[in-house]
Amino acid sequence: MPDFTDDFDSPTVTLSDEAGRTLDCFIEQTLTVDGEDYLLLLPVDAPIEVFVWQSEDDDDEELLADIDEGDIDELFPTAKAVLAELDLTLQRSAHTLTAAGELPEIQEENCFSLEVPSDDASESTVDEFQMLATFFHEDEQYTLCTPLEPLLFFAKRDRNGQTVLLSPEEFQRIQPQLEDQLFDVLE
Repeated sequence: MPDFTDDFDSPTVTLSDEAGRTLDCFIEQTLTVDGEDYLLLLPVDAPIEVFVWQSEDDDDEELLADIDEGDIDELFPTAKAVLAELDLTLQRSAHTLTAAGELPEIQEENCFSLEVPSDDASESTVDEFQMLATFFHEDEQYTLCTPLEPLLFFAKRDRNGQTVLLSPEEFQRIQPQLEDQLFDVLE
């Protein structure tokens, strides 16, 4: 897992969203496709995911489920207080929740895998997470986690010099060229 607090020498940019929230990111790579520069970005602070424990209708087994974006506002104060006990500051950043501060050491018993359906109904991916804390809100149990794999964004600069995320359509269009260049960099 990357260290989200010690690499202050890398150049940074700030992403924004429609709500005016910001997300500071390190520029990991600059790639050029068809004469246009694209940026591979890594958030400065650790990304945070919130999951809720839900039981299947006819089964006592509980499963972790992603929460709706609309539920975050209601859960945010409690989640922030719980992470503060770990000396982490939960932030309502653009595009993802983040936590500033030093994450606890990764311990195998606090890690889990979660199968996530992809846009293609026939496929799914497995994401791995480090569980940071749990809390209850209105009789439901929630878990705060950070992904073990880095959360990366592709962006570009617009005409005004602002850094903006690629639209899904643009990313789809140039993904093969970006991947080719990334593989070349890794070799």
